[in-house]
Amino acid sequence: MQLTKLAQIVIFFGTATSVQAVNLVQNGSFETTTLTGSDYLANNAAFWSTNSYTFLVFPGTAQTNIGNGVKLYPGITHIMPATSPDKGNFVAADGAYQTGFISQTINGLAPGQLYQLSFYQAEAQQQGYNGDTTDRFQVTLGAQTQLSEVFTNPSNDFTPWVKETLTFSATSSSEVLSFLAVGTPTGVPPFALLDGVSLVQAPEPGTVWLFSGALLACSAGLRMFRAKRPKSV
Repeated sequence: MQLTKLAQIVIFFGTATSVQAVNLVQNGSFETTTLTGSDYLANNAAFWSTNSYTFLVFPGTAQTNIGNGVKLYPGITHIMPATSPDKGNFVAADGAYQTGFISQTINGLAPGQLYQLSFYQAEAQQQGYNGDTTDRFQVTLGAQTQLSEVFTNPSNDFTPWVKETLTFSATSSSEVLSFLAVGTPTGVPPFALLDGVSLVQAPEPGTVWLFSGALLACSAGLRMFRAKRPKSV
C-alpha cells in the first residue's frame, strides 16, 4: 500500500509539471505559412514578422533554391540533413547582409516568472562563396538580450543542428521575442538556421526538489518491497 501511495505522488507531480510546460510561442516550427515552397520569409509565416534577408526553407530544398536563387552548401565534414531535428520547414537568416529581426509578440506571461526558451540552431554558407564563417543568434525577450552559442563553420561546410536553451525573466504579460542572426565576415554569406522555437515556464525550484524527493522515496520503497518479497523455491 505504501509503495502505491509513493507511486501516486510521483505521478501527481510529474503530471503537474507537464501541464505547466505550455509552449507560449505560436508556430514555433514555422509550418503554418502561405508559401508553397521555399522563399523569402516576408511576413508569410503565421505569427512571425521580419525585416531581414531571411528565407523559409522547405524540406530538401536547401541545395536547390531557398528563394531568389540562393543555395546553401550541402556540407563537407558534416552533411546538411533535409530538415532540422524538429522536422519540416526551418528558417535561414543571413548574419552579415541586410540583417534584421525575426520576431513575434508573446502573450500570457507572468511578470517576475522565469521562462526557458529553447530552439534548434545550425550554420551553413551560401553556394558560390568561400571562407570560414561564424554565426549565432542574438535573442531578445522584452528588454533582455542574450547570445546563443557561436558557431564557427569551415568554408563550404555545414555545422550540425544543436538545441540551445536560454532563461529569461518576464517583466510584462506581453513581450516581443526576437532573433537576430549575427555572422562574420561580410561578403561570404554565413547563414544561421533556426527551428523548433519553444518558450515554457520554468519549473519552480521547490517543485523540482519535491518531485525528485518523491522519486527517490518511491525507488527506495520499491527496493524494500523486492527485498521483503518471499523468494520462490
